[in-house]
Amino acid sequence: MAASQSPTPATVAKKAPGAADAPERMTGAQAIVRSLEELGTDIVFGLPGGAILPLYDPLFSSTKLRHVLVRHEQGSGHAATGYAQVTGKVGVCIATSGPGATNLVTPLADANLDSVPMVAITGQVGRSLLGTDAFQEADIRGVTMPITKHNFMVTDPHDIARTLAEAFHLALTGRPGPVLVDIPKDIQNAEFDFVWPPKIDLPGYKPVTTPHSRQITQAVQLIAESERPCLYIGGGVIKADAHKELLDFAEYTGIPVVTTLMALGAFPESHPQNMGMPGMHGAVPAVGAMQRADLLIAIGARFDDRVTGNLDDFAPDAQVIHADIDPAEIGKIREVTVPIVGDAREVLSALARTYKSAKNINPPAIGPWVGYLNGLKERFPRGYEKQSDGMLSPQFVIETLSKEVGPEAIYVAGVGQHQMWAAQFIDFENPRTWLNSGGLGTMGYAVPAAMGAKAGQPEKEVWAIDGDGCFQMTNQELTTAAVEGFPIKVALINNGNLGMVRQWQTLFYDGRYSNTKLGFGDTYIPDFVQLSEALGCAAIRVTKEEEVIPAIQKAREINDRPVVVEFIVGEDAQVWPMVSAGSSNSDIEYARGLRPFFEGDESAAETPAAIDEVIDEAAEQKEN
Repeated sequence: MAASQSPTPATVAKKAPGAADAPERMTGAQAIVRSLEELGTDIVFGLPGGAILPLYDPLFSSTKLRHVLVRHEQGSGHAATGYAQVTGKVGVCIATSGPGATNLVTPLADANLDSVPMVAITGQVGRSLLGTDAFQEADIRGVTMPITKHNFMVTDPHDIARTLAEAFHLALTGRPGPVLVDIPKDIQNAEFDFVWPPKIDLPGYKPVTTPHSRQITQAVQLIAESERPCLYIGGGVIKADAHKELLDFAEYTGIPVVTTLMALGAFPESHPQNMGMPGMHGAVPAVGAMQRADLLIAIGARFDDRVTGNLDDFAPDAQVIHADIDPAEIGKIREVTVPIVGDAREVLSALARTYKSAKNINPPAIGPWVGYLNGLKERFPRGYEKQSDGMLSPQFVIETLSKEVGPEAIYVAGVGQHQMWAAQFIDFENPRTWLNSGGLGTMGYAVPAAMGAKAGQPEKEVWAIDGDGCFQMTNQELTTAAVEGFPIKVALINNGNLGMVRQWQTLFYDGRYSNTKLGFGDTYIPDFVQLSEALGCAAIRVTKEEEVIPAIQKAREINDRPVVVEFIVGEDAQVWPMVSAGSSNSDIEYARGLRPFFEGDESAAETPAAIDEVIDEAAEQKEN
């Protein structure tokens, strides 16, 4: 999905061959610290234990590396991810062997699916104990092989510098991803002559970043001939820092743009060509733009099932131009007319350059198409119904938060209803301001990732938007944030339930709410205000609309510790629009029982009056 963001770490490339430093006698643990320093690392997140303890002694002496002591290894992995997502640099986390290493499995899998550059360093039992089921031994290489871009075990201290340099190179180049480096304890203790810089030796690993001119020319010709094109933008555009190139190409061609959950902020939401987010809980204009398109121009996207819905019915009339840094993604899900392997920024630059210089090729004539989509934007705007029981609407909370805080802040979401409401009701204007767990859907991601984001961009205001279910998985990292001086804000959307699961039980299981209630009767357990204060935070509880803005303003004024604002919201609030799992995107429901009109009589579908008739008819059917 993602595209390359940067070449080999500059610190490795600075010195030419033959210009290495003089050998210096040190331990393997000291070599790890020195290598991280040389690679430009400024912060690491970790938790010590027996097999990694040798590393923690030279870490204590380092003046260039800051270590953040997390309360759980999963928190270190998500914090490294948050750091990487906002900076574009490699995030680093450290854990001991056995349970310490296995606690990194979820953040590694998360980073792998969302193409996040991360390096995890794990301690391992000494080489003489490998394979003996020694205390806290686990084959972490075998465990994580399917969920990392690559992993290593260092068996010679002389390989430490090279291995770490290669790990950073692999994590950051091509399609970014997580790399694990497992280092036995005796290797950390061994003394040897350390030399920097190492020579990176990765035969066969040569990611293609420059697109082939023939495919670019074919793509330009296909775009020029299209009548209903759509730019389908994925997270790879953000990974490649290609937002400016995207804006230039989109404005030159006038093609409507949809941005996936992982690409929010890649194209300004205020731009008239932005149709919104597509997919299961996407905007009607975005879903319509893809479903009715005759050409999809996919850049850094992977045709995720949450975007396509029923693949057999997805964009049935569309030819596909698919550009991606990872050739394995092209054609994996959808047949492609023009495949383009390359970095998203280089692809968009080449498309714009070729288009502008080509003779007798003009931007596509798509006035009627744009008019139709603008009609969908007018008739199916984002919105919500207030809670019938008078409780606070979560959509109101998040929409208000967006207006008060603005688009320069960084927003980090957990997973579930609050994630989708945040994606729908926050106005994203800039890249790297929206962090969430897209591919793996990891509950508990928000708090530690927000902490990592604040570490990476300390001058930015960082808000974690979390649900009461997610919050109870990793809230201990608020103590880390308090102790380490990361004054993040948390908007805790508390509906007393596992909200998204409850929504599905409402819609598909006849309201049989099996094991989704988090409190006891009408009592919210735990008391999140008291819990947050005990963890070192300021805490505020909000139950009424008129309290929302003052609470947000008060939270913004507190910058000496984390702040948790608990919003007590109605449990029956649901996320709309929605495409039911496995259904066609054409069956998207704008609200329960209200379906837009994408198929059938073509002339009627393009007539605003006909759309109004469909809405009125659906509303009448719902009432009857």
